[in-house]
Amino acid sequence: MNNIDMQKLMAVLSQMNKQDLERGLAKATEILKAKEMEENRKKNNCNNNYKQ
Repeated sequence: MNNIDMQKLMAVLSQMNKQDLERGLAKATEILKAKEMEENRKKNNCNNNYKQ
């Protein structure tokens, strides 16, 4: 993990309740999926341009 002190991260996580953690994880998953879809779209566009 970039520039994150694991002890600080664990301290923050231990103070969060289950619903907050679930919402945070859902949002993180959503962001990662969107990023992955964008990367795939760019890759496909690049491949399509190469084939033409």
